[in-house]
This record gives sequence, structure tokens and C-alpha cells, in this order.
Amino acid sequence: MAVDSTLPSAVGASVSEKYAKALVFIEEMTKNVDSVQERVLAEILTRNAETEYLKRFNLKGATDRGIFKSKIPVVIYEDLQPEIQRIANGDKSPILSSHPISEFLTSSGTSAGERKLMPTIHEELDRRQLLYSLLMPVMNLYVPGLDKGKGLYFLFIKAETKTPGGLLARPVLTSYYKSEHFKNRPYDPFNVYTSPDETILCPDSIQSMYAQMLCGLIMREEILRVGAVFASGLLKAIRLLQVNWKEFAHDIETGTLNPKVSDPSVRECMSKILKPNPELAAFVTKECSEENWERIITRIWPNTKYLDVIVTGAMAQYIPTLEYYSGGLPMACTMYASSECYFGLNLKPMCKPSEVSYTIMPNMAYFEFLPHESSTPELSRDSPPPLVDLADLEVGKEYELIVTTYAGLCRYRVGDILKVTGFHNAAPQFRFIRRKNVLLSIDFDKTDESELQQAIENASVLLKEFNTSVVEYTSYADTKHIPGRYVIYWELFVKEAANAPTDKVLSQCCFEMEESLNVVYRQCRVADSIGPLEIRVVKNGTFEELMDYAISRGASINQYKVPRCVSFTPIMELLDSRVISKHFSPALPHWNPERRP
Repeated sequence: MAVDSTLPSAVGASVSEKYAKALVFIEEMTKNVDSVQERVLAEILTRNAETEYLKRFNLKGATDRGIFKSKIPVVIYEDLQPEIQRIANGDKSPILSSHPISEFLTSSGTSAGERKLMPTIHEELDRRQLLYSLLMPVMNLYVPGLDKGKGLYFLFIKAETKTPGGLLARPVLTSYYKSEHFKNRPYDPFNVYTSPDETILCPDSIQSMYAQMLCGLIMREEILRVGAVFASGLLKAIRLLQVNWKEFAHDIETGTLNPKVSDPSVRECMSKILKPNPELAAFVTKECSEENWERIITRIWPNTKYLDVIVTGAMAQYIPTLEYYSGGLPMACTMYASSECYFGLNLKPMCKPSEVSYTIMPNMAYFEFLPHESSTPELSRDSPPPLVDLADLEVGKEYELIVTTYAGLCRYRVGDILKVTGFHNAAPQFRFIRRKNVLLSIDFDKTDESELQQAIENASVLLKEFNTSVVEYTSYADTKHIPGRYVIYWELFVKEAANAPTDKVLSQCCFEMEESLNVVYRQCRVADSIGPLEIRVVKNGTFEELMDYAISRGASINQYKVPRCVSFTPIMELLDSRVISKHFSPALPHWNPERRP
């Protein structure tokens, strides 16, 4: 068993008493994993004993793990959708939780094309704040002196709606940034942002990003770390600078804010920060006018010690681009969280992206794990699955994460596949492998194979009048461009060459596919986080060549299936060498913040 039982000792007085207590807390939690988990489950079952959901399974107030596992089924979102819909419609009875549901957190995952609604209770904000409070004490062990400067973080809120019953439905980070926990957070010299709260809370993401970038340029020499939640967000900010550097230079030279930033609260707070500075404007012009943008982050912000971004899972595709722009700065992945629950943190945040492992904090929820193997059968309703407790996992094995939360989710399949890499004290450490069933992802979007298949079927209808059909297809997430985009390879069967579909028709097929994809994809497209979907038509016989290549590498001809998503360089090169035409979506797909009825 690989065991890492000690955190590095703090350097002198660089860690405050509060930070020292945080490190002690981490040690206590990770040494007593099983007893903490037992207590957490007992608390959840005791407080929710009279809920409709637990009473349905005749738990009778029991808090024993064995009884809980034998009586409560493992569920997916669709199993809970009727109860969630009742709460959304205004039913205030204790359905899932004895505490009132305070709001819904919208997941980046979707059900029937719409965002999933995750119920939450007010005290969950305390739990999330607790996990946030552990991040800098750990980081300070590895990167001293962070109290001597500021962090340039691109943080944003997203659209929120109200359910028919009047409850807010919004992303978890929007909920946090709008909370009193964030807005009234105590001053911490280790955690000072360049962005005023008014810029973060601006509902227009373009105005918000512009103002935050401008603050970052003005305070360039004070910045010690640069980040965003996801790698894609940081790259979007770099792209904004690349496209608008002349406007930024003008604002800095004249001390006046670009009129396209019209939000009154943003303009007011920026008036206190923005002063004429011709010297800085000349520096921005010099650096940004150069064709070569390699190391632009360290050129603009020379004191940057690391990037604080998530580059695990689907975000790993952005690592080469971030290395180019940063000159190889370390990339810190600090925490692991979702709309369902905040899980844990990275106790070695300065490790290489390929070595990132998260330690789940056992006080956040009750965790179980379904062994994940290709031979694992689908869960049976008649016999409970063999789930494993947090303290009993094995190094080297992969598991699907199952959570039971204070807010009322019971034995809920999150859909994350994790691999145990070692232990910190008695707490397993996990590498995030992937989201289950996700095929394509650029930003917050997650598109699975069935959604892609349906989108292609819908688009194919436009080909019928040309006696043309899609013979085969595959896809990949193109992140070489900013913003990234979905690329779909089509091999077509055209019965009459003289009546082949035109570029306009195939471009319309791109648009029809986008219209068919889920609401999160469409929102990202409208927000310019994802570029126009592209269809690349390949020569006839290309997919036979693809199969021949796979067989030459050892694949069985009897078991070969066309991969619906590709990333292996030789396969990409083969496909691109056979492209005969390229087509792009000509318009933005439909999206508005209101949920469909």
C-alpha cells in the first residue's frame, strides 16, 4: 500500500495560527476516515429519518451502515426526477431532506437535454466554505510568500432561473459567489484577488472578463498566481487580451474605461482603480503587438509562480496550450468538487498534471464506491450492488463514486470514474479518470454518444432530398483553436454525384446538430466558450482504412467498432489526410436561460 502520512512542515511563521489549525484538521480527518464516515452517515440518516424518501424504504430510523446498504437502492438522476420535480414545483414537505431545500444547483450534466437540478440546503455553504478554507494552508506549504502579492483569477457568475415553485436554479459557483460567505469573507493576505467583487458579480461575462483583465494589467507586478476554475476559462481570457489589447492599452493610457463596459457597479469600482499610465500602456502595446505569444503570461505578469486551473479529465487537452502561454509554469489543481457535493482537495498541488490525486475529506458526505471494470454488470434493482466504503479501497483499482449527502441525495451515482493512487494517512487518494459516458467536452459541456448519435440523425434528415446518407462518423474535441469546437468526420454515400449536397446544406447540417445538442452545449456556444461545430467530409473508404489501421495494431476484426471519438495522433492524421471538404455552423443555436417546460 502506498501511504503518504505526513504533510511538509510549515516554514517558520509563514503560516498563521488559522492555517496551522487547518492543517491539523486535515490530519485528524484523514487519520480517522472510517469513524468520521460512520458519524456522517448516522447524522444524515438521523436528521432525514422522517423524510418521504427514507420512509419509503422502511429504514425505521436505523443508522447502521449494514441496514442502510441493504435497504436503500443505488440511484441515478432519472430515478429521483419525480421527487426533484415536486420540490421544483413548490412542494415544501420533507421529500428528500428534513431541512428546507434552499435552491437547486444546476449540474453541467444533462438529462433529456436539460441541466440536472441538484437540491441543496443552506448549511451546505458552510461545508463548501470549509473546503475552500483548506486550500491556501496546503498551498502555502509548497509556495511561500503568497501573502506578499495578489491572485489574478477570472471568476464569473452564470445565468440563474427560478423553478415554478420559486426556488433559484443556478450553477454551484454562481451560488457561492453570490452568497454572503463569499461577499463578506474575512480579509486573508494569502487570498487577495485583483478582481473587485463587482467585476466577478457582473452578469455580462464579456464585460466581467474585460474588467478583470484590465485590473490584472494594472496590477501586473503584484500578481503571484494566475487562474480560473477551468483551463478553458483562462485560455478564453488570454484570447480576449489577444483580440482587444489595443482597447486595453487605450484605457490604461487615458485612464478611461471602454464604453462597452456599461455595468454601473463595474464602472464605479473601476473608476477607483484606473488612472492614466502611459508607461504601462506602452508596455502592453509592445508585448501584445508581437506575433509570438509564447510565454505571454510570464511576460505580462513576471512574478507569477503558478497557474491555478483544473487540468484533469477533459481539461487535460489544454495543457500544451497553457504550457506555451506560460513558459511551462506549474499548474495547480487544488480541489475536487461538483454540484452534488464538494469532495476533497489535492495535498500536493504543485505536482505535475499527470500526477494529480485528490484526497476526499470524509466529513463532506458519506461516500461509497462501485468497482469499475469493463465486466461490471449493470446494477440490479433486486440485489444491492457490492459497494465499497471509503476506508476499504484498494490502490490501483478504479471505482465509480456514489454519494449520500446532507441535502438528501442517497446512494447517488455521480458518474465520475476515479483510480486509487495511494493513501494520505487512512484516506484514499484518487486520480480523476473521466466522466462516465462522456464523449466530447470543450468547456462545461458534456456530450455522450447517444446525444451525438441523435444529433447526427437529426442533421441527416437534410440530406434525404439529395439521396445522400451518412455511412460512418467519428468526432473529436478540437482545442487547438480558441474557443475550441466539436469536429465531426462524415463519410457520405451520394447516390447521384450531380445532386450532391451543397456547402450551404452541409453547413446547415452543422447548425442542425448544434440545435440538437444539450442545453449546456448551446449555452456555451452562445457565450462563445465553444466555437461553431465543424463537419469534415472524408473520402469514401476512409473508415475502412481506419479499421485496417486498428487491425494492424492488434484489434480483432470480429470485435472492431468504429470509435465515436478519436484523439490518437496517427488516426487524426489519417482522417485529416482524407478530408475533401469542411463546413461550419453558420449561426448560434437557440438558447435562453429559461428551462423548457
